[in-house]
Amino acid sequence: MEKEICTISITTNWLGDEYTFYEDDRIKRVYDNNSLSSDVTEWLEPNQISKQNKDKLVKNCPEEFKERIMLILDYP
Repeated sequence: MEKEICTISITTNWLGDEYTFYEDDRIKRVYDNNSLSSDVTEWLEPNQISKQNKDKLVKNCPEEFKERIMLILDYP
């Protein structure tokens, strides 16, 4: 597996929602659907992420990774 760049959480309320970005531009999302369906994992392409979530990811991204993450997300 490629080297991880960073993990960004856009968790709201009590449902987890984390995105992990990798050097090979892959994006892994781990999230909770509800209290009975937690830690669901999916691999995403940038075009599968809503503009609203891209906004949250960039806002919550550590400054040192922001430029790289914006490139991976094709943002804006």
